[in-house]
Amino acid sequence: MVIPPRVRPERVTKFLKPYVLRMQFTNKYVNAQVVHTPTATVAAAASTQEKSLRLGMIETNENTRDVAAAAKIGKLLGERLQVKGIPAVSIFFKRDQAYHGKVKAVIDSIRGEGIKLV
Repeated sequence: MVIPPRVRPERVTKFLKPYVLRMQFTNKYVNAQVVHTPTATVAAAASTQEKSLRLGMIETNENTRDVAAAAKIGKLLGERLQVKGIPAVSIFFKRDQAYHGKVKAVIDSIRGEGIKLV
């Protein structure tokens, strides 16, 4: 027996924020991704773990986990969102995240690329 997936009614999906920015900061890396909530797929993502970005940062003796790295990730993610045609995103804060430091750097650099924050 196959159970079909649950379909959300129109009244619920109409008010969902379709694109949500999620950020993760570890002791070594900075990760950010934009998730399309109705389909639960990743629309765009950027990380300091990406080989091309990481090698460039290592050659210039830059850190992959500080505020400057977070700003680079935000700028890269903003460019990728523009290429995909996503004009606005909303932000999902975890319990321990505040608008300060790395979080502020990612958000400000995404906003600097012309992406609206809802």
